[in-house]
Amino acid sequence: MTRVAAIDCGTNSIRLLVADADPETGELVDLDRRMVIVRLGQDVDRTGRLAPEALERTFAACREYAAVIKEHGAGKLRFVATSASRDAENRDEFVRGVLDILGVEPEVITGEQEAEFSFTGATGGLPGHEERLVVDIGGGSTEFVVGEEHVLAARSVDIGCVRLTERHIRNDPPAADEIAAIRADIRAALDLAEETVPLREARTLVGLAGSVTTVAGIALGLDAYDSAKIHHARIPYEQVVRISDTLLESTHEQRAAHRVMHPGRVDVIGAGALVLREIMERIGAREVVVSEHDILDGIAWSIA
Repeated sequence: MTRVAAIDCGTNSIRLLVADADPETGELVDLDRRMVIVRLGQDVDRTGRLAPEALERTFAACREYAAVIKEHGAGKLRFVATSASRDAENRDEFVRGVLDILGVEPEVITGEQEAEFSFTGATGGLPGHEERLVVDIGGGSTEFVVGEEHVLAARSVDIGCVRLTERHIRNDPPAADEIAAIRADIRAALDLAEETVPLREARTLVGLAGSVTTVAGIALGLDAYDSAKIHHARIPYEQVVRISDTLLESTHEQRAAHRVMHPGRVDVIGAGALVLREIMERIGAREVVVSEHDILDGIAWSIA
Protein backbone atom coordinates (compact mmCIF):
# COMPACT_ATOMS: atom_id res chain seq x y z
CA MET A 1 0.00 0.00 0.00
CA THR A 2 1.10 3.55 -0.78
CA ARG A 3 -0.35 6.35 1.36
CA VAL A 4 -1.16 9.33 -0.84
CA ALA A 5 -2.87 12.70 -0.54
CA ALA A 6 -4.76 14.34 -3.39
CA ILE A 7 -6.14 17.88 -3.44
CA ASP A 8 -8.57 19.16 -6.05
CA CYS A 9 -8.97 22.94 -6.00
CA GLY A 10 -11.87 24.02 -8.18
CA THR A 11 -13.87 27.18 -8.75
CA ASN A 12 -16.26 26.61 -5.85
CA SER A 13 -14.63 24.10 -3.50
CA ILE A 14 -11.31 22.64 -2.42
CA ARG A 15 -11.30 18.93 -1.55
CA LEU A 16 -8.85 16.55 0.05
CA LEU A 17 -8.49 12.78 -0.16
CA VAL A 18 -5.96 10.86 1.93
CA ALA A 19 -5.99 7.19 0.97
CA ASP A 20 -4.02 3.95 0.87
CA ALA A 21 -3.62 2.77 -2.71
CA ASP A 22 -2.68 -0.72 -3.83
CA PRO A 23 -1.84 -0.67 -7.56
CA GLU A 24 -1.67 -4.49 -7.69
CA THR A 25 -5.27 -5.05 -6.53
CA GLY A 26 -6.76 -1.78 -7.76
CA GLU A 27 -7.95 -1.00 -4.23
CA LEU A 28 -8.17 2.57 -2.93
CA VAL A 29 -9.02 2.81 0.78
CA ASP A 30 -10.19 6.19 2.04
CA LEU A 31 -8.63 7.45 5.26
CA ASP A 32 -9.93 11.03 5.11
CA ARG A 33 -12.10 12.74 2.51
CA ARG A 34 -13.30 16.29 3.10
CA MET A 35 -14.41 19.47 1.36
CA VAL A 36 -14.46 23.19 2.09
CA ILE A 37 -16.44 25.70 0.01
CA VAL A 38 -13.99 28.55 -0.67
CA ARG A 39 -15.46 30.10 -3.84
CA LEU A 40 -11.99 30.68 -5.34
CA GLY A 41 -13.66 31.67 -8.59
CA GLN A 42 -15.52 34.60 -7.01
CA ASP A 43 -15.89 37.29 -9.72
CA VAL A 44 -13.15 35.77 -11.92
CA ASP A 45 -15.52 35.72 -14.91
CA ARG A 46 -16.05 39.49 -14.48
CA THR A 47 -12.63 40.74 -13.30
CA GLY A 48 -10.19 38.17 -14.65
CA ARG A 49 -8.50 38.05 -11.23
CA LEU A 50 -8.67 35.98 -8.04
CA ALA A 51 -10.17 38.15 -5.29
CA PRO A 52 -8.01 38.69 -2.15
CA GLU A 53 -10.74 37.35 0.15
CA ALA A 54 -11.16 34.26 -2.08
CA LEU A 55 -7.42 33.58 -1.92
CA GLU A 56 -7.43 33.89 1.88
CA ARG A 57 -10.36 31.46 2.21
CA THR A 58 -8.46 29.01 0.02
CA PHE A 59 -5.20 29.40 1.93
CA ALA A 60 -7.04 28.85 5.24
CA ALA A 61 -8.37 25.54 3.87
CA CYS A 62 -4.85 24.62 2.71
CA ARG A 63 -3.54 25.15 6.24
CA GLU A 64 -6.25 22.85 7.58
CA TYR A 65 -5.40 20.21 4.96
CA ALA A 66 -1.67 20.44 5.69
CA ALA A 67 -2.39 19.40 9.29
CA VAL A 68 -4.55 16.46 8.16
CA ILE A 69 -1.92 15.23 5.70
CA LYS A 70 0.77 15.40 8.39
CA GLU A 71 -1.47 13.58 10.89
CA HIS A 72 -2.01 10.67 8.48
CA GLY A 73 1.61 10.56 7.38
CA ALA A 74 0.90 10.66 3.65
CA GLY A 75 4.20 10.38 1.82
CA LYS A 76 3.11 11.75 -1.52
CA LEU A 77 0.90 14.78 -2.31
CA ARG A 78 -0.46 16.06 -5.59
CA PHE A 79 -2.35 19.37 -5.76
CA VAL A 80 -4.42 19.94 -8.88
CA ALA A 81 -6.03 23.29 -9.65
CA THR A 82 -8.75 23.67 -12.23
CA SER A 83 -10.94 26.27 -13.92
CA ALA A 84 -10.69 29.45 -11.80
CA SER A 85 -6.91 29.35 -11.51
CA ARG A 86 -6.55 28.69 -15.25
CA ASP A 87 -8.48 31.87 -16.03
CA ALA A 88 -6.98 34.32 -13.50
CA GLU A 89 -4.36 36.95 -14.32
CA ASN A 90 -2.89 36.73 -10.80
CA ARG A 91 -2.62 32.95 -10.64
CA ASP A 92 1.07 33.29 -9.64
CA GLU A 93 -0.08 34.69 -6.27
CA PHE A 94 -2.19 31.58 -5.80
CA VAL A 95 0.70 29.28 -6.73
CA ARG A 96 3.09 30.97 -4.28
CA GLY A 97 0.59 30.75 -1.41
CA VAL A 98 -0.04 27.03 -1.91
CA LEU A 99 3.67 26.30 -2.20
CA ASP A 100 4.39 28.12 1.06
CA ILE A 101 1.67 26.22 2.97
CA LEU A 102 1.82 22.71 1.51
CA GLY A 103 5.31 22.51 0.06
CA VAL A 104 4.09 21.55 -3.42
CA GLU A 105 3.31 23.68 -6.40
CA PRO A 106 -0.28 23.41 -7.65
CA GLU A 107 -0.57 21.96 -11.11
CA VAL A 108 -2.87 24.17 -13.14
CA ILE A 109 -4.13 21.45 -15.44
CA THR A 110 -5.96 21.76 -18.72
CA GLY A 111 -9.62 20.92 -19.04
CA GLU A 112 -8.69 17.80 -20.98
CA GLN A 113 -6.38 16.59 -18.18
CA GLU A 114 -9.16 17.32 -15.70
CA ALA A 115 -11.48 15.15 -17.76
CA GLU A 116 -9.00 12.26 -17.80
CA PHE A 117 -8.69 12.27 -14.00
CA SER A 118 -12.47 12.51 -13.58
CA PHE A 119 -13.11 9.54 -15.86
CA THR A 120 -10.52 7.34 -14.13
CA GLY A 121 -11.90 8.14 -10.70
CA ALA A 122 -15.59 7.85 -11.60
CA THR A 123 -15.57 4.57 -13.48
CA GLY A 124 -13.15 2.59 -11.29
CA GLY A 125 -15.89 0.93 -9.22
CA LEU A 126 -18.55 0.49 -11.90
CA PRO A 127 -19.24 -3.04 -13.18
CA GLY A 128 -18.82 -4.00 -16.81
CA HIS A 129 -16.99 -2.30 -19.64
CA GLU A 130 -19.73 -0.55 -21.60
CA GLU A 131 -19.17 2.85 -23.16
CA ARG A 132 -19.96 5.64 -20.68
CA LEU A 133 -20.31 9.39 -20.76
CA VAL A 134 -18.85 10.93 -17.60
CA VAL A 135 -19.95 14.50 -16.86
CA ASP A 136 -18.21 16.54 -14.16
CA ILE A 137 -20.24 19.71 -13.47
CA GLY A 138 -17.93 22.09 -11.64
CA GLY A 139 -18.09 25.69 -10.55
CA GLY A 140 -16.44 27.22 -13.61
CA SER A 141 -16.39 24.47 -16.20
CA THR A 142 -17.93 21.13 -17.12
CA GLU A 143 -15.95 18.19 -18.42
CA PHE A 144 -17.36 15.61 -20.84
CA VAL A 145 -15.54 12.31 -21.25
CA VAL A 146 -16.58 9.27 -23.30
CA GLY A 147 -14.77 6.00 -22.85
CA GLU A 148 -14.84 2.34 -21.87
CA GLU A 149 -11.73 1.18 -20.03
CA HIS A 150 -9.85 4.13 -21.47
CA VAL A 151 -10.82 7.63 -22.57
CA LEU A 152 -11.94 7.85 -26.19
CA ALA A 153 -12.79 11.56 -26.34
CA ALA A 154 -12.89 14.48 -23.89
CA ARG A 155 -13.77 18.16 -23.86
CA SER A 156 -13.98 20.88 -21.22
CA VAL A 157 -16.36 23.81 -21.72
CA ASP A 158 -16.81 26.98 -19.68
CA ILE A 159 -20.17 26.31 -18.07
CA GLY A 160 -20.35 25.75 -14.33
CA CYS A 161 -22.71 26.60 -11.49
CA VAL A 162 -20.68 29.56 -10.18
CA ARG A 163 -19.80 31.02 -13.58
CA LEU A 164 -23.41 30.84 -14.85
CA THR A 165 -24.86 32.23 -11.61
CA GLU A 166 -22.49 35.20 -11.49
CA ARG A 167 -22.93 35.88 -15.19
CA HIS A 168 -26.72 35.89 -15.32
CA ILE A 169 -28.60 35.79 -12.01
CA ARG A 170 -29.53 39.07 -10.32
CA ASN A 171 -32.89 38.15 -8.77
CA ASP A 172 -33.95 35.65 -6.11
CA PRO A 173 -35.54 33.50 -7.39
CA PRO A 174 -34.12 34.03 -10.88
CA ALA A 175 -36.28 35.80 -13.45
CA ALA A 176 -37.45 33.99 -16.59
CA ASP A 177 -35.04 35.91 -18.83
CA GLU A 178 -32.11 35.02 -16.55
CA ILE A 179 -32.96 31.32 -16.74
CA ALA A 180 -33.31 31.63 -20.51
CA ALA A 181 -29.84 33.20 -20.72
CA ILE A 182 -28.34 30.35 -18.69
CA ARG A 183 -30.05 27.79 -20.95
CA ALA A 184 -28.64 29.54 -24.02
CA ASP A 185 -25.10 29.40 -22.62
CA ILE A 186 -25.46 25.71 -21.72
CA ARG A 187 -26.81 24.79 -25.14
CA ALA A 188 -24.03 26.69 -26.92
CA ALA A 189 -21.47 24.89 -24.76
CA LEU A 190 -23.06 21.52 -25.54
CA ASP A 191 -22.75 22.34 -29.24
CA LEU A 192 -19.02 22.92 -28.67
CA ALA A 193 -18.64 19.69 -26.72
CA GLU A 194 -20.37 17.69 -29.45
CA GLU A 195 -17.80 18.88 -31.99
CA THR A 196 -15.25 16.50 -30.42
CA VAL A 197 -17.14 14.20 -28.03
CA PRO A 198 -19.91 11.85 -29.24
CA LEU A 199 -22.23 12.67 -26.33
CA ARG A 200 -25.19 10.65 -27.61
CA GLU A 201 -23.39 7.36 -28.28
CA ALA A 202 -22.63 6.24 -24.72
CA ARG A 203 -25.01 3.77 -23.04
CA THR A 204 -24.64 5.17 -19.51
CA LEU A 205 -24.49 8.73 -18.16
CA VAL A 206 -22.35 9.11 -15.02
CA GLY A 207 -22.64 12.41 -13.14
CA LEU A 208 -20.01 13.84 -10.78
CA ALA A 209 -19.46 16.73 -8.37
CA GLY A 210 -21.54 18.78 -5.98
CA SER A 211 -24.40 19.89 -8.21
CA VAL A 212 -25.13 16.29 -9.21
CA THR A 213 -24.73 14.81 -5.73
CA THR A 214 -26.92 17.56 -4.23
CA VAL A 215 -29.70 16.88 -6.75
CA ALA A 216 -29.34 13.18 -5.91
CA GLY A 217 -29.59 13.86 -2.18
CA ILE A 218 -32.79 15.85 -2.71
CA ALA A 219 -34.21 13.15 -5.00
CA LEU A 220 -33.49 10.49 -2.37
CA GLY A 221 -35.18 12.58 0.33
CA LEU A 222 -32.12 12.62 2.58
CA ASP A 223 -32.21 14.73 5.74
CA ALA A 224 -28.41 14.82 5.85
CA TYR A 225 -25.67 14.17 3.32
CA ASP A 226 -24.99 10.43 3.11
CA SER A 227 -22.20 9.53 0.71
CA ALA A 228 -22.94 5.79 0.86
CA LYS A 229 -26.56 6.28 -0.22
CA ILE A 230 -25.71 8.80 -2.94
CA HIS A 231 -22.84 6.82 -4.49
CA HIS A 232 -24.11 4.88 -7.53
CA ALA A 233 -27.70 6.07 -7.00
CA ARG A 234 -29.72 6.18 -10.22
CA ILE A 235 -31.80 9.35 -10.56
CA PRO A 236 -34.48 9.37 -13.29
CA TYR A 237 -34.70 12.25 -15.75
CA GLU A 238 -38.20 13.14 -14.52
CA GLN A 239 -36.88 13.74 -11.01
CA VAL A 240 -34.04 15.91 -12.30
CA VAL A 241 -36.59 18.04 -14.17
CA ARG A 242 -38.81 18.40 -11.12
CA ILE A 243 -35.94 19.28 -8.80
CA SER A 244 -34.34 21.78 -11.18
CA ASP A 245 -37.70 23.53 -11.65
CA THR A 246 -38.27 23.65 -7.89
CA LEU A 247 -34.79 25.02 -7.17
CA LEU A 248 -35.09 27.73 -9.81
CA GLU A 249 -38.49 28.77 -8.46
CA SER A 250 -37.28 28.88 -4.84
CA THR A 251 -35.84 31.71 -2.78
CA HIS A 252 -32.49 31.47 -1.01
CA GLU A 253 -34.26 30.61 2.23
CA GLN A 254 -36.32 27.86 0.59
CA ARG A 255 -33.25 26.31 -1.05
CA ALA A 256 -31.33 26.45 2.21
CA ALA A 257 -34.10 24.44 3.88
CA HIS A 258 -32.84 21.33 2.05
CA ARG A 259 -30.65 19.96 4.85
CA VAL A 260 -28.78 17.69 2.47
CA MET A 261 -27.36 20.77 0.72
CA HIS A 262 -24.04 22.31 1.74
CA PRO A 263 -24.59 25.99 2.64
CA GLY A 264 -21.98 27.02 0.08
CA ARG A 265 -24.10 25.61 -2.75
CA VAL A 266 -27.37 27.37 -1.94
CA ASP A 267 -26.74 30.33 -4.25
CA VAL A 268 -25.47 28.29 -7.21
CA ILE A 269 -27.41 25.01 -7.14
CA GLY A 270 -30.16 26.23 -9.48
CA ALA A 271 -27.69 26.79 -12.31
CA GLY A 272 -25.91 23.51 -11.55
CA ALA A 273 -29.14 21.50 -11.64
CA LEU A 274 -30.07 23.17 -14.92
CA VAL A 275 -26.75 22.12 -16.47
CA LEU A 276 -27.50 18.50 -15.55
CA ARG A 277 -31.04 18.73 -16.90
CA GLU A 278 -29.92 20.24 -20.22
CA ILE A 279 -27.28 17.53 -20.67
CA MET A 280 -29.84 14.79 -20.08
CA GLU A 281 -32.25 16.41 -22.53
CA ARG A 282 -29.56 16.77 -25.19
CA ILE A 283 -28.50 13.12 -25.09
CA GLY A 284 -31.90 11.62 -24.28
CA ALA A 285 -30.71 10.07 -21.00
CA ARG A 286 -33.47 8.42 -18.97
CA GLU A 287 -31.35 8.46 -15.79
CA VAL A 288 -28.02 9.57 -14.37
CA VAL A 289 -25.77 7.28 -12.33
CA VAL A 290 -24.28 9.39 -9.55
CA SER A 291 -20.67 8.81 -8.51
CA GLU A 292 -18.99 10.04 -5.34
CA HIS A 293 -15.69 8.95 -6.85
CA ASP A 294 -14.32 11.56 -9.19
CA ILE A 295 -11.27 13.64 -10.00
CA LEU A 296 -9.89 13.20 -6.46
CA ASP A 297 -9.74 9.43 -6.90
CA GLY A 298 -8.16 9.89 -10.32
CA ILE A 299 -5.49 12.17 -8.86
CA ALA A 300 -4.80 9.67 -6.07
CA TRP A 301 -4.33 6.85 -8.60
CA SER A 302 -1.99 9.03 -10.68
CA ILE A 303 0.31 9.30 -7.65
CA ALA A 304 0.14 5.60 -6.76
